[in-house]
Amino acid sequence: MPWRQPTQALMARKQLKVLHALDIATTQVYHFTAIAIAGMGFFTDAYDLFSISLVTDLLGRIYYTDGVLPVGVSALVNGVALCGTVVGQLFFGWLGDKVGRRHIYGVTLKLMVICSIASGLSFHRSRKSVITTLCFFRFWLGFGIGGDYPLSATIMAEYANKKTRGAFIAAVFAMQGLGNLAAGIVAIIVSQSFKHAPGYDHDPHWHADYVWRIILMVGAIPAILTYYWRMRMPETARFTALIAKDIKKASSNMALVLNIDIVAEIEEADVFNREHEFGFFTMEFVHRHGLHLLSTMICWFMLDMSFYLLNLFMKNIFTEVRFIKDASTMSPLDQTYNIARTQALITVIGTLPGFFFAVKFMDRIGRIKMQIVGFIMMSVFMLGLAIPQVLSKTIWYSRYGNIYFIVIYSAIMFFTDFGPNSTTFILPAEIFPARMRSTCHGIAGAGGKGGAITGVLWFLYANKGLPIILFVLVGCNIIGLVFTLILPETKKRSLEEVTGERGNDEDQGGFSLVRTPLFTI
Repeated sequence: MPWRQPTQALMARKQLKVLHALDIATTQVYHFTAIAIAGMGFFTDAYDLFSISLVTDLLGRIYYTDGVLPVGVSALVNGVALCGTVVGQLFFGWLGDKVGRRHIYGVTLKLMVICSIASGLSFHRSRKSVITTLCFFRFWLGFGIGGDYPLSATIMAEYANKKTRGAFIAAVFAMQGLGNLAAGIVAIIVSQSFKHAPGYDHDPHWHADYVWRIILMVGAIPAILTYYWRMRMPETARFTALIAKDIKKASSNMALVLNIDIVAEIEEADVFNREHEFGFFTMEFVHRHGLHLLSTMICWFMLDMSFYLLNLFMKNIFTEVRFIKDASTMSPLDQTYNIARTQALITVIGTLPGFFFAVKFMDRIGRIKMQIVGFIMMSVFMLGLAIPQVLSKTIWYSRYGNIYFIVIYSAIMFFTDFGPNSTTFILPAEIFPARMRSTCHGIAGAGGKGGAITGVLWFLYANKGLPIILFVLVGCNIIGLVFTLILPETKKRSLEEVTGERGNDEDQGGFSLVRTPLFTI
């Protein structure tokens, strides 16, 4: 009946009390528990993705007569997990919106545990079989890792209050830095332990064959430790209320883990959000969120071009400037030790401080400003490496040249993690409606991993010098900067306000909701 429509529209624009309670809830112990549970997943993700760069040279030394992996094999070993990640992000992102975030959260962890162990057990007599088996399990490892991205981001966004939501999601993602550091530390410890083992001088390749397997298998440990707690997490209130339409259960679930008083609004369950129930493949979605989805994909693509190229091929870059000695002058385990030490050094100097400041300032400065600052400063420091090398390559071969290179390279990683590496993960979890939040995050993340794959293949096959690589990455940063201007700021705003699932009415707290203009920085 016509006279009932305004009432339903008003109700649809009004935020449910359970969601409002989550938005204004004080920071509690369970928030930190959720950060730890989701964060350990990213600790595992980073360990598994970046540990491969520590062992690829070992594979070449062990299985190939010239001691170097062929370009095609290197591309496969480094890129196959990223390909699996793309598929996992798309599949589990979609599944997270269909059956729930929590229900499949444990599936991704199981995949990571099984495939981490199986990757290290790639035994066979021929090198072809070893590499094939390794790549098979690395693909499915990436598949599980891919699922962790949209699920972790969505779960943390939907648990957090609006004042500290950015810091909470950033803290989850910051565990990537610790996982990267852990990979370096494990590689250092294992390589040095086997180097001093009896019989190493007589058969270093036999010992090295154990080293790369152990390094890869250790990635299963943090995933195993996290599994029990993941299975105990309740479904998020936003999925239960807005998608499953069970507001009573949403209220009871949140009351179990958070110290908040919620009165269920059962009578509103059937009409809440009805006017916003458009599908993903509709013109309404394209009109409301199409440009945002495109922008998050492109920003993440451009960021990951730089991020994965600079991380996975750090050893190649530092060898080019002679910070790491040529492989022919070292034993296999000495080479692994030097690569791991360099990775750990950059992580401590640049990566971890970048994540720390991202968590600290995410809800003060805002996502968009931090992403812009990050892209700009990354470009500045990349030019700071490229231009001196164009003018005089001999600068890097001196003592002070190496120090300069380390400092500037660390600064690039600092602003990468302070800015777009953190914000590209956060924004897709905040700017899309609950019904398609996980799906859209998965699509945006798949775009990012597409950039990582592109960067890996381009680095290996283009065979360009470091200055050309850095100039191309500066161009990627500029493109990312332009598309950042399209995205809305989400700082200290309710998810329903950002996504349009709540209109311009006054919320239950009594203040007026104002939409952030599309191009606000």
